[in-house]
Amino acid sequence: MVGVPPSAVLRVEFEKVFGERFKGIQLELAPGPATTLASKIVSEQKAGIKNFDLFIAGAGVQLEIAAEGVVDPVAPYMILPEVKDPKNWFGGHIWVDNVTTKRYVYPFQAYMTEPGYYNTGLLNPTEIVSYDNLLDAKWKGKIGIHDPRIRGSGGAVWAYLWRTKGEGYLKKLAGQDLLVSRDLRQLADLLAKGRLALVLGVGYAVVRPFMEAGLPVKALRAPNEGIHASSGFGALTVMKNPPHPNATKVFANWLLGKEGQEVYGRAMGSATRRLDVDTKWLEGIGIQAAKDFLTIEEYIQRESFLEDRAAQRQPPIDLAEKLLK
Repeated sequence: MVGVPPSAVLRVEFEKVFGERFKGIQLELAPGPATTLASKIVSEQKAGIKNFDLFIAGAGVQLEIAAEGVVDPVAPYMILPEVKDPKNWFGGHIWVDNVTTKRYVYPFQAYMTEPGYYNTGLLNPTEIVSYDNLLDAKWKGKIGIHDPRIRGSGGAVWAYLWRTKGEGYLKKLAGQDLLVSRDLRQLADLLAKGRLALVLGVGYAVVRPFMEAGLPVKALRAPNEGIHASSGFGALTVMKNPPHPNATKVFANWLLGKEGQEVYGRAMGSATRRLDVDTKWLEGIGIQAAKDFLTIEEYIQRESFLEDRAAQRQPPIDLAEKLLK
């Protein structure tokens, strides 16, 4: 049983490709918001209930899971040479928990995310060449953001703006009557319906169904100030003493292998750190793979959810608590 992001495309592809290759293993996927699944996993694990084997989610949520002591080290589950060899990975083996343990949270994705998505009927992308343009009075009440007060994609955008534009800018942005939501699909739906002109902290996997349905949703190009880097929803943890240890090893090695990373990347619109997987196609949907555009040092500098950045994450969260009600 694997906790996964709420993507119908990912669920279908996992079941189809993994199911065909490993017919003797029944794969059960539990899709849902990361924070909801994390809370369920922690409560069940501490109650001695063994349902989940693995969890795929964002790095920030995974750090919280690891801090609860309910996960196993990932390395012992990495069996295949192609998975174990650090030479096959951009930056070698990186760990989100890169200060305390370096073994519980493994990020298999690394890319520069799209800064946001816009409604093509309400906004011309040439109007947003700098984040300063978001402060124009015409966008008041028309910008949505994934709640930056919790660990997640909205918090990553907020933290990047805090670093690059400063607190004064965020105070002005909050004054734009932002629609703050913890429901990513709600934000995408409001964007597609024209209730919002722009959403921040919403990834491709969430807006993909609306785009494929021909609705007026498109990725915004990076403003002059640039964009942050992230592992997105691509960090893996293994539950402590998983109920199906052998099947867990099979799935972990398939997921972290070439085929698994191709399936995950295409379903989620995100970029693997595996060097043998093509990620150039992602440019067509507004996403840049870290391995194609950055050195590992540049990626680490732009990443906001590695454990050694904890001190940098708290000030923008505290500011968001004050400004967003």
